[in-house]
Amino acid sequence: MSDVLTEAQQAVRAAVDTHACFTCSFQAEDVALLHLLIRERPDLPVLFLETGYHFSATTAFRDRLRSAWNLNLINLQSTLSRAGQEAQHGRLYESDPTRCCQIRKVEPLMSGLEPYDVWFTGLRREQSPTRANLQIEEQHRLPTGKLLRKISPLARWTWRDVMAYTTANEIPLLSLYQEGYTSIGCEPCTRKPADADNPRSGRWGGHKLECGIHTFTDKGAA
Repeated sequence: MSDVLTEAQQAVRAAVDTHACFTCSFQAEDVALLHLLIRERPDLPVLFLETGYHFSATTAFRDRLRSAWNLNLINLQSTLSRAGQEAQHGRLYESDPTRCCQIRKVEPLMSGLEPYDVWFTGLRREQSPTRANLQIEEQHRLPTGKLLRKISPLARWTWRDVMAYTTANEIPLLSLYQEGYTSIGCEPCTRKPADADNPRSGRWGGHKLECGIHTFTDKGAA
């Protein structure tokens, strides 16, 4: 994996010292990239979408790494509490998961990204058909019109590359992988994969592949 590792390191070093942040789900690829990023900039803001619906294992793992790695962690939350949302709309994750993601993920993230000029993500082309044409650097326009440089240093990494890097660097992984999960989001909308060739096929009952945070913004030319 030497070529893709060098490529990722170069992408990180070229932009990490700018007004940058990293959105982290604490899945394997995100933890690998987090390790690369904080080696270069330990105080990098790490944004986590606290939806109120995460697996307890996910939030426990997040807190464990925050302490062990001294992360500059910023939890982004909806202005509407989980209880408030369910009182107003019922279980949106069942009736309208796209709207649920919009309220609990997209809107908080779009607001949370406003102070930054560079947005690092752990996206990989291999993850799903919707990401097959991912570029290492793209531009994304926020709803306010602000343009960000969106950088995905692991775009060309395979799952094998991710595992090789985490193993070589003794990086812990979220325990849910050991239970057979391959793509991990909110607990009500995450199942074990229905299609072994599509790691995201366990998300949202197979009805969609993206929560919206990577599709609700407008792409611009890099």
